[in-house]
Amino acid sequence: MIALPFKLETCPNECGNECGKHLDKCKYFRSLPENLQEKSKENLHLLQYLRILLNNDISLPDYHEKLDRSMKSIKNRNLIYPVGRQVFMHVLANPDDARDYHIPIEPSLGEQLTDKMEELEVHLAEYVNELSAARTEEERVIKVMGIVDKVITVKSGVQSKSAVAPEVKKSKSSLFGKKGSGKMIVTPIQYNALKYLLQRKLEGLGPLQPVISDPYIEDISCSGIGNIFVEHKIFSGLNTAIYFETHEELDKFVIQMAEGIKHPVTFRNPLVDATLKDGSRINIAYGEDVSKRGSNFTIRKAAGVPMSIIDLLQVGTLSYEMAAYLSLILGEGMNAWVSGETASGKTTLMNALMTFIPPDAKIVSIEDTPEVQVPHKNWIRGVTRGSSGGSDASEVSMFDLLKAALRQRPNLIIVGEIRGEEGAIAFQAMQTGHACTSTFHAASVTKLIQRLTGNPINVPKSYVDNLNVVIICQQVRLPNGSNGRRLTSINEIVSYDSVGDSFSFIEVFSWDPVTDTFDFKGDQNSYLLEEKIAPKRGIPYDKRRQIYSQIKQRVEVLKRLNDQKITDFYDIYHVLSRAYREGYFR
Repeated sequence: MIALPFKLETCPNECGNECGKHLDKCKYFRSLPENLQEKSKENLHLLQYLRILLNNDISLPDYHEKLDRSMKSIKNRNLIYPVGRQVFMHVLANPDDARDYHIPIEPSLGEQLTDKMEELEVHLAEYVNELSAARTEEERVIKVMGIVDKVITVKSGVQSKSAVAPEVKKSKSSLFGKKGSGKMIVTPIQYNALKYLLQRKLEGLGPLQPVISDPYIEDISCSGIGNIFVEHKIFSGLNTAIYFETHEELDKFVIQMAEGIKHPVTFRNPLVDATLKDGSRINIAYGEDVSKRGSNFTIRKAAGVPMSIIDLLQVGTLSYEMAAYLSLILGEGMNAWVSGETASGKTTLMNALMTFIPPDAKIVSIEDTPEVQVPHKNWIRGVTRGSSGGSDASEVSMFDLLKAALRQRPNLIIVGEIRGEEGAIAFQAMQTGHACTSTFHAASVTKLIQRLTGNPINVPKSYVDNLNVVIICQQVRLPNGSNGRRLTSINEIVSYDSVGDSFSFIEVFSWDPVTDTFDFKGDQNSYLLEEKIAPKRGIPYDKRRQIYSQIKQRVEVLKRLNDQKITDFYDIYHVLSRAYREGYFR
């Protein structure tokens, strides 16, 4: 259900139920700024929504075709942006809560269409043979939309009440009678709403589809009955207008959703971890037996185009010197792991760093849930498989995939996350000269080493110095009071002292929480740059500090990309590929 934070009123029909034809007569339309007028001409439901706002003494929102990070500082938010397929999102300040409102503006908003949807499904049932001939889901959707146009007549000026021809009012025995025995008569707004609802039902996750379609949403969370919550890339935590009123309603939706992704939940098997069609991860807990507030689910949305290194530089996640240093480290095949707590930006950073891998490299990634994005053509993407109980579908674990990767002669092995015995194999791979990068759950280098050398990973302490660099990501409170993600340190692991049972490592970069700046502590004092990379680049030992000039050169290249507004992940990969060929990033 949709629960608006203001009163929903029907249109006064001052233009005689011909809204689309006589917009010049509509006082609400005339009061809109030019950009909202243009959008309202194409989307009459948007005009209806804006009229509701005005009648509730809410000022007109600002319209933005795209959002940017600078909008995070807006205090009293009141803005609208499109999310595709005639759907818009309204972010509205909530003075009574820390979370602002996140309201989907759909073609069906405010329309009472339950009866008409049932009538439409009656018509569609008459074409069951035609629909069964569709080979794919996409083909089925196209056929359904075509049938809708056959069975609906759109007329301006008709009343909102059911205006279906008498033939449709027959008993269900008439469902398989003559096709086209009666047509539904609807308004243009109802027509768009019905098609939208039907397509939403066939293709997506029903009422959740607008939120899934929002490119700025990272996480969607249902904690039981009540409202759905989302984590927004720019506006942080928001309270959506989508809510479940009863446990029965929520349970029904969860069952339908689980069956739709072919991972059904039952009282016997109430927990599900799965992947949606778009790559988003979903976790479902069904029933009050395992969740006292009722069924719950969490969706961690898959990113479309990953954030690029320039995007991360623009939002202050790291400095230009840090990015240049990491480009040199990764380009020379050093083993670098990104470590941090949940939601600290580990995978986001690792994806962005992939553009620094030489373009001619062969890369193998190993994950249980596909999240890594690699721009290189020569990329083998391995994904684990759970056991289905059949002899022809045995389990394939991270451990199995990692062993297979060692036979594929990759230049780089990416492990989505080190959690268990695959950690020991990863260190074996590093010892044999395979570059390896991964994400890891640990908030510091010390805790990372403790986890690596303890159960269940059990990496021998003498192996740990095969890991060259540990990048620590954290979600922090910034000096201006807002939350942000920062690389709080980059550390070089130097050696293990078996006598003293201790590890030595150098903090090359650190973050200052007072000034929100980064300190290059390893400038003229980096073990890896001077002892490992300089010799590989043919720099004599007595001139090894020349390597730092290459950091400065790469800083200039990255700044030039930013100045030229080249920020897209794949565009940056192509530019840096040319830079490799021309010697700038070699």
